[in-house]
Amino acid sequence: MTFDVVIVGGGPTGLFLACELRLAGVRPLVLERRPDPDPADKAHGLTGQVVRLLDNRGLFERCGGRGVPAPAPGFFFGGIPLPLHVLGADNPMHLLPVNQRDLERVLHERAAELGADVRHGWDVLSFGQSDDRVDVVVRAADGTETTLTTRYLVGCDGARSLVRKQAGIAFPGDGDDGVVDRSALIGPSDSIRPVPGGRVVIDGLGEIPAHFHRTDRGVFTLLAHDPERPLVNTAEWEDDPAGDFPGPGAPMTLAEMEDSVERVLGVRLPLTAPPEGAPTMLRRLCGRTFRLADRYRAARVLIAGDAAHVSHGPTLNLALQDAANLAWKLAATLRGQAPEGLLDSYESERRASGERVLMHTRAASALMAPGGGVTALRLLFAELLGSAENLRAVAALMAGADVRYDMGEEHPAAPTGWFVPPLDLITGDGRARRLAELLRDARPLLLDLTGGNDLAVAAEPWTDRVRRVAATADDAPAPALLVRPDGYVAWAGEDPDGLKAALTRWFTPERDSTTS
Repeated sequence: MTFDVVIVGGGPTGLFLACELRLAGVRPLVLERRPDPDPADKAHGLTGQVVRLLDNRGLFERCGGRGVPAPAPGFFFGGIPLPLHVLGADNPMHLLPVNQRDLERVLHERAAELGADVRHGWDVLSFGQSDDRVDVVVRAADGTETTLTTRYLVGCDGARSLVRKQAGIAFPGDGDDGVVDRSALIGPSDSIRPVPGGRVVIDGLGEIPAHFHRTDRGVFTLLAHDPERPLVNTAEWEDDPAGDFPGPGAPMTLAEMEDSVERVLGVRLPLTAPPEGAPTMLRRLCGRTFRLADRYRAARVLIAGDAAHVSHGPTLNLALQDAANLAWKLAATLRGQAPEGLLDSYESERRASGERVLMHTRAASALMAPGGGVTALRLLFAELLGSAENLRAVAALMAGADVRYDMGEEHPAAPTGWFVPPLDLITGDGRARRLAELLRDARPLLLDLTGGNDLAVAAEPWTDRVRRVAATADDAPAPALLVRPDGYVAWAGEDPDGLKAALTRWFTPERDSTTS
């Protein structure tokens, strides 16, 4: 059996990559070793720029969002409150409180709608590659072994990625060996009462922030997106984290969670199982790991998501944007429409983003540690956040909105290289539309606001792959924008020659296409 792309891993990253490839006209095969979707309670929301990416694909409301993504009035960095409301329109921190299980379900449904082939219970055993293909040895759901041939193999198979290891891609990094993280889904409790403003009342303690409440002994958080199943988390720093706790395979109990909460908060809180039965609980010893692959590509093998980067932070946000960046470049390569070096730009662009995320998650983790020195640093950091300029910089860092790709020559004030801003448009047919609605199909878009025909003439050789839409907008940052499928502005202005140069750099015209 021969395929264009085989994706190893059917979690959110692999499924979103499959959706993006299908939109680009490629038929991928997704292999997931689990026979059923993962029921584990993992990430509980998406933050920042990735929320707008999902809106661009029409998935925001399907994931529980309402209307149009709006910036959050507040957030936290290392447990320090960020008054983001003071930024007004410059606030990049969008929130989508979707559980990872629900996100995976939505992406699975979308992949099926688009005709992606997703196979559960299929385990990848090994692979080998040559100049023109990758041969993948797999064990099918019925236990039989076979070999699949694919033009490209993408590992979306998590932090312990078999694809990354067998491709010989190093995964350097380190962690904090003194941290124990615990999480438990519990039932409603009279002793823990969420109140408006992102706060919670604790019997015997009083009102505290629900998110990242730090004490001298650790950190306590409460997520109550589902009031019937709130999630309690603790983090404790220990000299010997494995010494006083059960072995790695021993299950965590409610009593252990109660003990941890008491150590962190200083009060004993009775916890109960959630309504449907036994609680979902997790204990992670040495839970602060930070790793980044030294490369994202080994010839015809690529990696994305946790296979490429792991940190104690918004790795799912990063992973979905990896998929959006890779998909259109891989599809163009498969169609023979990729300019030289296009697929290599996946690594150069996304690995730099991974470095930024690892930097800020390490800093945030350090700010949550116990100790008087850290307390002093937190006080200083909070003072610095009193400046709107500093607050905006930290918010953009956390949102991933500080990432600007190299698109060639560009003016510092131009939107070139940045993720396209949200725009309200009146298109040539007189309809009021949001720009996000024009990006649903994941095709390159030339948004022409000039009112003339010069750019249409300049773009004529690319009409088979670049969609042009004429429109007007009151708050447009430039007379015209060339938007890549991943949402980044490849060119801005009104000069036809500049447009041609950008189109040539990113989207080879039909007359120059060659077979990959």
